[in-house]
Amino acid sequence: MKVLAVGDIVGKTGLQKLKEVLPSIIKNDQINFIIVNGENAADGMGLTEKMYKDMLALNVNVVTMGNHTWGKKEIFQFINDKHIIRPANYSDNNPGRGYDIYECNGKRIGVINLIGRTSMNVLSDNPFTVINDILEDLKGKTDIIFVDFHAEATAEKIAMAYYLDGRVTAVFGTHTHVQTADETILEKGTAYITDIGMTGPKKSVIGMDVEVSIKRFETSLPEKYKVAEDSGKLNGCVFEIDDNTNKVTKIYRIQK
Repeated sequence: MKVLAVGDIVGKTGLQKLKEVLPSIIKNDQINFIIVNGENAADGMGLTEKMYKDMLALNVNVVTMGNHTWGKKEIFQFINDKHIIRPANYSDNNPGRGYDIYECNGKRIGVINLIGRTSMNVLSDNPFTVINDILEDLKGKTDIIFVDFHAEATAEKIAMAYYLDGRVTAVFGTHTHVQTADETILEKGTAYITDIGMTGPKKSVIGMDVEVSIKRFETSLPEKYKVAEDSGKLNGCVFEIDDNTNKVTKIYRIQK
């Protein structure tokens, strides 16, 4: 089995790029299951229902979210849908779910979404303790478990990887929008990459307009961000899993 994780969709450019290249990736890489982070799809902040449905129409199995989950208020209309999850360590009274189980090729695939706490400006519960409760709930119910850890700090992501080594199938980072080159399979068998990158405008500052971004740094004034307008790129990562052991045997990055 092959699982594809696609980095944060940024704006209309990111969604259009996904539409353009995902079908060929599915065919050429023989992808069976797809996870896409969609929290920046709508103008860089949030997700609309139309965009969500467009992703599902591309055979995306799960859409994960992050710190901009509530960026578009219409998300409350579909946040409880089976194919979208938001960070599991949000407060318990938040709508939606932080993890779920999906069937694919006779395998039960658990997908968990977590958010980091370092430099995220989001009031969330401790992901390191929340994940323990989730794994206890999933015990005996899944064959494969993937974790999208939406976090800023590299150290926090790496620590989570070692914390979960041997307990989940794979941990991949999202949020920083820059694909890292540290994909690996850890000692106890868990596959890991610090950040799978973004799917959005090529000429940009992590998806945002270059001139606006420079002005913010140059002047220290609160210039409003806007999504860059440029041709798109897709970043992602493929995890190849042995059907007998349910362990990742190969992990490789994708850049389109």
